Amino acid sequence: MIILGIDPGLSNTGYGLIRYEKKKIEVIDYGCILTHKKDTFSFRIKKIYYKIKELIEKHNPRDVAIEEIFFNKNVRSALIVSKVQGMVAITVALMEVELYEYTPLQIKQATVGNGRAEKHQVQSMVKILLNLSEIPQPNHAADALAVAICHVHTKY
Repeated sequence: MIILGIDPGLSNTGYGLIRYEKKKIEVIDYGCILTHKKDTFSFRIKKIYYKIKELIEKHNPRDVAIEEIFFNKNVRSALIVSKVQGMVAITVALMEVELYEYTPLQIKQATVGNGRAEKHQVQSMVKILLNLSEIPQPNHAADALAVAICHVHTKY
């Protein structure tokens, strides 16, 4: 089965596709959807929408897993990311794929075994778990792969 992991963001939305078969996880594709601050919000969210839709059409994932937003001191940033998350949820629902949400704590616990792990520890475990020669770049792609890995470890 194929799982699409998403790390939502307006400037950088990471995505990672993995295949899970016979208790083995392998990477299919990963990357980052980049948008520019000079573009309008409408243009930026539409660009993310089309890429997510394209990934679902091309790879036909069984599930999509997304990182829940973490509210910190920057409420404005959290609200913008929540708009991206909502758009992804609608896109996934319209394409009739199941969407699962995971907190940063759950993702860290599922990949590293420690909910308080540092970002570099998660990225290093993604490299190890997917048998890659280096940590996936950009870091939003590595985070999206971690979300997909978390989904496999949590659901299957």
